[in-house]
Amino acid sequence: MFSRILIANRGEIACRVIETAHRLGVDCVAVHSDVDAGAKHVAMADAAVAIGGPAPADSYLQGARIIAAAQATGAQAIHPGYGFLSENPDFVEAVEAAGLVFIGPSARAIRAMGLKDAAKALMEKAGVPVVPGYHGADQDPARLAQEAGRIGYPVLIKAVAGGGGKGMRRVEGPGDFDDALASARAEASTAFGNADVLIEKYVDKPRHIEVQVFGDGNGAVHLFERDCSLQRRHQKVIEEAPAPGMTPDMRRAMGQAAVRAAEAIGYSGAGTVEFIVDASEGLREDRFYFMEMNTRLQVEHPVTEAITGIDLVEWQLRVASGEPLPVKQEHLTFTGHAFEARLYAEDVAKGFLPATGVLSHLAFPPGVRADSGVRPGDAISPWYDPMIAKVIVQGPTRAAALVALERALRGTRVAGTVTNIAFLARLAAQPDFVAGDVDTALIDRHLATLAADPAPGPAEIALAALAALGLAEGAGEMGGFALWVPQSWQVALRHGEADLTAAVRVIGPERFDVTVGDTVVALERQGGGWVVDGQRMAGEVVMHGRQITVMARDAFVFDHPDPLDRGGAATGDGSLIEAPMPGLVKAVLARPGQAVAEGDRLAVLEAMKVEHALLAARDGLVAEVLVTEGEQVEGGAALIRLEPQD
Repeated sequence: MFSRILIANRGEIACRVIETAHRLGVDCVAVHSDVDAGAKHVAMADAAVAIGGPAPADSYLQGARIIAAAQATGAQAIHPGYGFLSENPDFVEAVEAAGLVFIGPSARAIRAMGLKDAAKALMEKAGVPVVPGYHGADQDPARLAQEAGRIGYPVLIKAVAGGGGKGMRRVEGPGDFDDALASARAEASTAFGNADVLIEKYVDKPRHIEVQVFGDGNGAVHLFERDCSLQRRHQKVIEEAPAPGMTPDMRRAMGQAAVRAAEAIGYSGAGTVEFIVDASEGLREDRFYFMEMNTRLQVEHPVTEAITGIDLVEWQLRVASGEPLPVKQEHLTFTGHAFEARLYAEDVAKGFLPATGVLSHLAFPPGVRADSGVRPGDAISPWYDPMIAKVIVQGPTRAAALVALERALRGTRVAGTVTNIAFLARLAAQPDFVAGDVDTALIDRHLATLAADPAPGPAEIALAALAALGLAEGAGEMGGFALWVPQSWQVALRHGEADLTAAVRVIGPERFDVTVGDTVVALERQGGGWVVDGQRMAGEVVMHGRQITVMARDAFVFDHPDPLDRGGAATGDGSLIEAPMPGLVKAVLARPGQAVAEGDRLAVLEAMKVEHALLAARDGLVAEVLVTEGEQVEGGAALIRLEPQD
């Protein structure tokens, strides 16, 4: 076993690796960008090395600096986590050339699975079922259209490089093919520097089921499957293990296919073989197809750990240090069911727009596994993925685990930024999901219900009003009585786009009446909590600056505007285009004097690894362009000003 390793990553996966390494008596070296100097993974490590600026290209993608840090600190091996350099074969070769061990597969194995078309050809030779399609080198549009007709519509155009849904288009018929091909190629070229595509049959009622594999270079085993069908824009939202409705015969067939895939490339370490499953007639052994192989640890690996009792990071360290696979296939079993939900700082009501902020409060219910790379007081940075935590639960049955998941989400307390937690809790209780009737389009079908912004009730508004007056943590100086009559105050609040008012009266020590509209809410503070209209309310209130978060069954964020601050008042006429969050101006498409129509793209902002198009809110002329391409801007910064057309 190694005595010291370096972790070439950040956030929750770096913390996750450190926990297991420390349990095994292995020292850990962290690397960090300038903005991550005080991050949780840095605090947990035994040593830390600064490697550059906040942009990943200036730090976490600087392979030479990371290798130099490992050598300077006496690390014997490098764990890549996931993302960043984890699937970069050139980095693997550089690590090995420096006399270090890469905790993962060989460069050859990564390259074999790096391009979807080549990987599928390899899988066909290994006897792994693949989706009917065309993976050839001839990229002439006429040939691609011909192959699409041969396969049969609808078809899916997919970039051969990369992932995350970029360079992917569904085509319903031959009349739509040329435009879809041009669009997919342009996006693939921009995202991956490779415009080549492949054509596949579009699978009806698709489910995304993946198999965890592990190899030691001489053989491989599988650790059963995970269902990752709940997706939004091809990004996973909630994962579970095992897959609902899985039969023993299909589990055996998928597991054997995944092992053949791993052994075909002499795989070493943790990996995931992803399959697309045609669930239109239930789960059948002849309806699953190889999609791709992720040659690294997956974000959702904790659900496999939960049902098998195996620490996959420990296996990674043992196999990388030269030990054989710890267990043979016939000795691997699983029990119960597990779910993982990805908690993000994002504004669901605004199209899942990534958010920033300082976490003034973060707490999880007892007994819930929460893998997180942030703590109360930490900032959600615009430079990186806005994940706050992975919430993981398990139970003896799927139904029990699903109840535990909803309870865990309802009981998680986050303040300081908007999050997707209400969306996740609704999703956990969505009837089709509860019944196990899942597919990759489930969220989109029910998006209006799942993503609806919950409206605060009188009780939540009343608690926010008390917080605004400084009464939520005790009456203090304002909680007494004036001569003969109770003291009272008017409070102005804002929730989203809605302006709210509440009238607060102090009735007695820790007792208040709050009038919200036509409703009077009776509040009494008891034992650190609140009794609302005679019933105890499970919830917390946190105030950070002038932002108030009321955390009950749902979390509601209020602003308490300063009546003396009128400088930032918005006209609301759409004349000013502002940055919705801190980010990098990737493109400025507007020019002074240009006539634009409502909905025209004016600029592109990159934040948290996502590009956001900023659109004209109305017709008009571009009066001023206030930013340049490549400029880093703060949230709320004015970018473009419009004026009405004559």
